[in-house]
Amino acid sequence: MGEFEVHRVRFFGLVPAGVRCLACQPRGGRLALARTDGAVEVYNFAANYFQEKVIPGSEARSVEALCWAAGERLFGAGLGGDITEYDLARLCPARSVDGCGGPVWSMAANSTGTQLAIGCEDGSVKLFQVVPGGIQFERNLDRRKGRILCLSWHPSDTRIAAGSIDILRVFDVCSGQTVQRIMVNYHVQKVKRECIVWSIAFLSSGTVVSSDSFGRVQFWDWERGTLLESHTISTSAVLSLAVSEKEDSIIVGTSTGATYQFQLLPVKMGSLEKRWVRTKPFQHHTHDVRAVAHSSTALISGGLDAQLVIRPLMEKMQKKGYDAALRKFTFPHRRLVSCARKARLLLFQFSQHLELWRLGSTNETGKDGEVLPLCRMPEHLVQLKSKGPEHIYCSCVSPCGSWVAYSTASRFHLYRVQYEGDSISVKKVPKVPKLLLPAYQLQFSADSGSLFVASARGSVHVLQLLEPGGCKLLHTFRPPSGSPEAVYLLAASADGHWVAAVSGDWAIHIYNLKCFKHHCAVPAYSCAVTALAIHPVTNNLVIAYSDQQLFEFSIPEKQYTAWSRMVQNCGLHRVWLERDSPITHITFNPKNPSHILLHDVYMFCVLDKSLPLPDNSALLMNQSTLKQLPENARQRQLHAFKICKKFQPLLFADLLDENCLVMVERPIMDVKTQLPLPIQQKKFGT
Repeated sequence: MGEFEVHRVRFFGLVPAGVRCLACQPRGGRLALARTDGAVEVYNFAANYFQEKVIPGSEARSVEALCWAAGERLFGAGLGGDITEYDLARLCPARSVDGCGGPVWSMAANSTGTQLAIGCEDGSVKLFQVVPGGIQFERNLDRRKGRILCLSWHPSDTRIAAGSIDILRVFDVCSGQTVQRIMVNYHVQKVKRECIVWSIAFLSSGTVVSSDSFGRVQFWDWERGTLLESHTISTSAVLSLAVSEKEDSIIVGTSTGATYQFQLLPVKMGSLEKRWVRTKPFQHHTHDVRAVAHSSTALISGGLDAQLVIRPLMEKMQKKGYDAALRKFTFPHRRLVSCARKARLLLFQFSQHLELWRLGSTNETGKDGEVLPLCRMPEHLVQLKSKGPEHIYCSCVSPCGSWVAYSTASRFHLYRVQYEGDSISVKKVPKVPKLLLPAYQLQFSADSGSLFVASARGSVHVLQLLEPGGCKLLHTFRPPSGSPEAVYLLAASADGHWVAAVSGDWAIHIYNLKCFKHHCAVPAYSCAVTALAIHPVTNNLVIAYSDQQLFEFSIPEKQYTAWSRMVQNCGLHRVWLERDSPITHITFNPKNPSHILLHDVYMFCVLDKSLPLPDNSALLMNQSTLKQLPENARQRQLHAFKICKKFQPLLFADLLDENCLVMVERPIMDVKTQLPLPIQQKKFGT
């Protein structure tokens, strides 16, 4: 693997926002997630749950509910009182309509996706019709006192169940009248407590399932208004509930971080009579589980601890393998850190500000694994705050450290940073060119003379940076056949000849920067691109996909390289392909042109193309484990993959020079110390 001096960085104070709500696409393969900061994310089941789309949040927008309608259309609603449709191609809110009922607490679409029902602060349930280009208000249902906290349509679309404080109601959609009213509160020691119905589901059998602040999951006969079953599963609130498509399984989430599965099982073997039975408890979260979803093959939960947990249903799995693995996602599948190699600076991206840091240094040398004392401590140089409520989409620092750029939904900012001894001056570049905003990815050229801006409709803007502090638009690249999708990844060659762009339809286009023409497109592949980079010597494009496959494409020859074809013929190691975390960054070592350096959240890998690929009988060992083996055993395990799992969770890794690496970690315990205290639970023996 070779020895590197490693800068181990742990001062990136990122605290991911908690998960507020989830929505599985009906009969589709995507999961929408909204966070407490207003950000919306879309995960693709078929692409190994890759986070394929991110719409950053805004201080002016909260998202309390998400739902899919009319197939591919995604809607959100929140305490601002608006219903927002999201443009999943341009990755921004497309249009908003005022709900006219105050803050919106809940929203649900009917089974055909043609109508939306929203539950409002003023106690009203409003119906909207989904039409091409937006939604139209249809009518109000019977209004009563008390905010509507949860909604659910009957599968026949003829009735709606709504939960409030102390009560749940059933509405007839046709007449708009309340046809059933059920009180769910009760008295505890003769003192009345409010019972908040947090979540509700309306089954095709006519059973209404509710979860409430008393820790109960209850099953009601809506016609008679009687309680069929009641399960007290927690001493605190049950906050969320979701039902499987076949209505034979339910997942619920609690304020203690626990999730439970209920299954509809026969009372006796062979009996036709069935009852709901609590079968599986899980404790994957530390804080409130505010959102749950139930796909055809997995139980999905999101908590205020920022974790998205996907637990497969083993009875739905044909065989044990990658699909049967538990997945936990805490950090985004994109980079929030950029590096100025020459200046040895790091730029950290937060939701509304940027931090520029200078790395520490040492004069000492030592043995492998030894921690060296610093002669200069890391230094926080600059903090750039973004004005307005919009969150930052992307950011970048130039290799020389003299330029910093970032973009929000409506603004693009470029700054000139000058260093004079110990003093630093930051000047905003005035009159930047008007671009097609927002920008989704920013990339400086290796000589810091150009800036590439990834934009909507597959376009890439090329800006020339001018001294002492200015810029002008040189050219805008667009794919020959056009694209409705935004570009989300960029890679530029070290010699300044090429730039590669990946759009949301997973197409990779390569452009010639000398003649400003489209050069070629990489052959289409059926998975999302998670990272790519151009080799500084060979100009080969190395691509990592969400199914963990690696490809190498020769840009000058417009074809896959011989090594890439060999990889596809021989296949990558089974353990490598079963990893659940996508590669987020690729770089190269100029001293060893055959080395490819890549990483995900849990490992850093040096891929040596000069060594043979391991077969499935070989052990894909961590380097620390490999060092403990005798020399002859190590030689038998010699293969292309050199893996290090010492640095976790790894948010960024890059090569500063041929002997020096920087690793940016964000330990989970550091994140948890920044979260509010969870509900304390009594543990046996304490």
